[in-house]
Amino acid sequence: MVLIGGTSNVGKSTIGQALAERLGYAYRTTDTLARHPGRPWRTPEREVPAHVAEHYAWLGPDELITSVLDHYARLWPRIEALVTAQATGEAAEPGLVLEGSALWPERVAGLTVPHTGAVWLTADPSVLGARVRAAGRYATATEEERHLMDKFLARTERYQTLMLAAVRRLGLDHLDAGGGRSPAELAGAVLATVAAQRAPGRPPAPADVPQGSGA
Repeated sequence: MVLIGGTSNVGKSTIGQALAERLGYAYRTTDTLARHPGRPWRTPEREVPAHVAEHYAWLGPDELITSVLDHYARLWPRIEALVTAQATGEAAEPGLVLEGSALWPERVAGLTVPHTGAVWLTADPSVLGARVRAAGRYATATEEERHLMDKFLARTERYQTLMLAAVRRLGLDHLDAGGGRSPAELAGAVLATVAAQRAPGRPPAPADVPQGSGA
């Protein structure tokens, strides 16, 4: 099983699906386990629900990040049960790629399950901002719509800052997903990273790295 964490719009779903197809694994996102107010912009298929617009309009930056982190904490027992069932062979799928912002580093690092790797994706804030504004058609959006997107982007960047601090503190693996590499190339990088791990998210111990590898 491969776990892929990261903030919104960093490319988790695109890379996760590419990796699942490459491995012949099932693909799932933690968003299907329980929903939190998501992206506050219109698409051709969907208007912004009133409760989503109110969530971003009325909450401040600190309240928004607290709300989503509390949601992920409540969701974790369901994620842990899913991971455990897959890792111990109790699940129906032969293999699974699971992605989502709910894969918080400190919780994943506490897993003791076998046959499981994990990596967190990051991108420069300018890349995240460009992706959010393109998805929300910021240039033609109303002032109110732009305000909601700005609030979402602020939460997205704050989440990444906190997540990356946790990843670095714990010494976990992370990859830059905003450097212009294709989804196939990034999927390959994820696969190589998790293949070398000694535990979910944990890179090989220094003694395990062959001399002359450049690692």
